[in-house]
Amino acid sequence: MADFDFPGGIMPPERKTLSNQAPLVKAPLPTRVMLPLTQHVGQPAEPLVSVGQTVRTGEIIAGAHGMISAPVHASITGTVTAIEARAVPHPSAAVGEAKAPCIVIEGNGQDDDWQRMPPLDWRSASDEALLERLQASGVVGLGGAGFPTAVKAQVRQRHAIDTLIVNAAECEPYITVDDLTLRTYPGDVLEGTRMLARLCGAERILIGIEDNKPEAIAALRQALATSNDATPVELKVMATRYPSGGERQLIQKLTGREVPSRGLPADVGVLCHNPGTLLASLRAVRDGEPMISRIVTLTGEALIRPGNFEARLGTPLHALLSLAGLRPERLSQLILGGPMMGVTLDSDALPLVKTANCLIAGTAEEFPPAPPEQACIRCGACETACPASLLPQQLYWFSNSREHDKAELFNLFDCIECGACAYVCPSHIPLVQYYRAAKGEIRLREREARKAEHARHRFEFRQARMAREEAEKEARRKARLQQAKASRSAPDQRKTAVPSSSSAAHQSDSQDSAAELKKLKIAQAAAKAAVRKAENALARASEGGQDPSADIDDLETQLATARENLKATETRLAALQSRTAPAATQPASTTKTEPSAPASQSASSGITTEDAAKQVRQRKIAVASAQAAYRKAEKALENAVKSAAAQDDDATLAAARHKLERAQGNLERARKALEEAEATAHEPKDTSTP
Repeated sequence: MADFDFPGGIMPPERKTLSNQAPLVKAPLPTRVMLPLTQHVGQPAEPLVSVGQTVRTGEIIAGAHGMISAPVHASITGTVTAIEARAVPHPSAAVGEAKAPCIVIEGNGQDDDWQRMPPLDWRSASDEALLERLQASGVVGLGGAGFPTAVKAQVRQRHAIDTLIVNAAECEPYITVDDLTLRTYPGDVLEGTRMLARLCGAERILIGIEDNKPEAIAALRQALATSNDATPVELKVMATRYPSGGERQLIQKLTGREVPSRGLPADVGVLCHNPGTLLASLRAVRDGEPMISRIVTLTGEALIRPGNFEARLGTPLHALLSLAGLRPERLSQLILGGPMMGVTLDSDALPLVKTANCLIAGTAEEFPPAPPEQACIRCGACETACPASLLPQQLYWFSNSREHDKAELFNLFDCIECGACAYVCPSHIPLVQYYRAAKGEIRLREREARKAEHARHRFEFRQARMAREEAEKEARRKARLQQAKASRSAPDQRKTAVPSSSSAAHQSDSQDSAAELKKLKIAQAAAKAAVRKAENALARASEGGQDPSADIDDLETQLATARENLKATETRLAALQSRTAPAATQPASTTKTEPSAPASQSASSGITTEDAAKQVRQRKIAVASAQAAYRKAEKALENAVKSAAAQDDDATLAAARHKLERAQGNLERARKALEEAEATAHEPKDTSTP
């Protein structure tokens, strides 16, 4: 392979032989599953079932909500017994456990009662059909934070992707899930790779794997030799070094390209996928199977039968540990993930989720208590080990003293939290914990700033709306006074003077309207730019960046606010254009003197004075009713905006905005009808009338 490499890195004990000596085992069906609605990055799924409802294996029980989300499917056939918040493994793998809404299903043992989707031939299916199937199947990344695969596959709409990398390095100690996946399903992984390569537009495929997986390497070589697909695939065997499986490090190792600071792999034309993700994607398309299971490594010296098991999602962790022969008296520490980047769990009652790749049941000998933290001696060992070319000691000082601005200047967010710096630290400083805390505080500060900006936009929008309504009200009052004054003038004066004064008034109004129209068009352009900026920010987050779920939620809220401001500006612009259009297109012949109408009739409409007065009263009632409906819709929109800011409820916000626009249109039409009725009623009558 080419002479590329990444800086730093360490070589901790691998400890992989504990779990890679036995073949893959299919775990028995659980009697009960607990399926969290937050097994992915982005918005939680929304329940589509109710307590007491019977569901089938593979049936969708929670739908995707928002731009970045994934549905959840029943992993067993049974009855829904609860929909409530429970403790689950957190998808960010940063806090271990968190409360999240879950759907609990009590099984009835009828596994054959499947609800599959129709199989698709990915070679002949359209890109749209493949994307829809991946989204409907709930496939997410199985090697990281669980980014929805369908969203990630659409990156070609904004970036030119030429290389798809299969990240089979699996560099972290203890974990062997990718190793066993490649040994057991090498052909399916390759087929899934080619399918996603076609979907993202990649012209070449690179498989990066460490040399400590000889059986998986042999299986891949045999599968490549028997494949008749024309897509070029290169198998890159690398020397074992941690963290060669880091996304940025693997890209640099295989291609020589360096992802820019706070950038994405797509910025350098690369997309990375995990073997488990590729297998799940192929099953979803070829077999019509939604994502209801995953392969997980169960390892540690507290287990009698460590190995890799394909288990249904939602299976309690204690059931899996029992399957692997847990010896409770030896269990000292339960770790979700690997020993370098994993998190410690306080309970084994949590469910298996899509992002759980390994569960370590460690003994006290394997994981002794950490030595007491000492002062930094500035030895520089952490800097040498850092694979991201950062200055860990500087980041530690800034994080410890909460000088977050300086930490950001030193590229804190380029830290991948691999733990290499803490591993080599002679002072036993838990450096990654300091970095995580600093990142959390910075994200919280940015989130609060976005909320304040959102509140400011809401306030400015409300003030502008109130000012606009007051100006419209004043304009209508002046128009009524002018009409009343004109109606009291002599008929001859009306026939000669009114057209000229009306013309002057129209000219003045046209000038004012033109100025306001210009301002509104400028505001509309600015609002569109804000929407595009928010969409681009959300799109970059949707391509699999390192922003957490909370940041993506805030970006979606920011986009909703920008769209709301654009809608308001466009509504004001449309209202102004509708008011100015009749005056601009009015023919000059209307200023000519018309023959007088018959007695007791309006000079233009031909209706009686009594009918005109009655029509005015009816129009006033209609205006009052429309005003009440508008105020009610306006209040509903304000409540929806608050709710959307707190819960990201885009559907409720869109419905409230639609109702407000409809109420505003009804109000404007009612006011226009009232003005026409008042103008008709105030027209002078023929002088022959007694």
